Amino acid sequence: MQQRDKRVLGREARGPIEVEQLDTVAWRHADTDAVVEFSTNELTAICPITGQPDFYELKLSYRPRVQLLESKAMKLYLWGFRDRGTFAEDMAATLLKDFVAACDPVELTVDLTQQVRGGLKIRTVVHHPSDRG
Repeated sequence: MQQRDKRVLGREARGPIEVEQLDTVAWRHADTDAVVEFSTNELTAICPITGQPDFYELKLSYRPRVQLLESKAMKLYLWGFRDRGTFAEDMAATLLKDFVAACDPVELTVDLTQQVRGGLKIRTVVHHPSDRG
């Protein structure tokens, strides 16, 4: 968890934040089996080849262990993808790794759908822990 003076929550923010600034808050109900879900259709990134904008729908669900992802910090972190060149598959894997590192959940799923461009819609779903044995 971030030191108190570096937290995003409760502070004015005027732009995107880096992964190191993702805040968490204590989950005081670790004895409760909960699923937390976030979704947005306002996630954008840049195609690393053409430079054109790509638009995404993100569905994130996780079972917290002792920390919750703080929503304001998540919004500002996601904002940082707006000017980043990345493919949908890479973005999904990056989001998974970054969110797992931030809050150490029991499990987490990133379901990322790139909206239709060139006639194709791309959906990438990644899990922690992995379904692979």
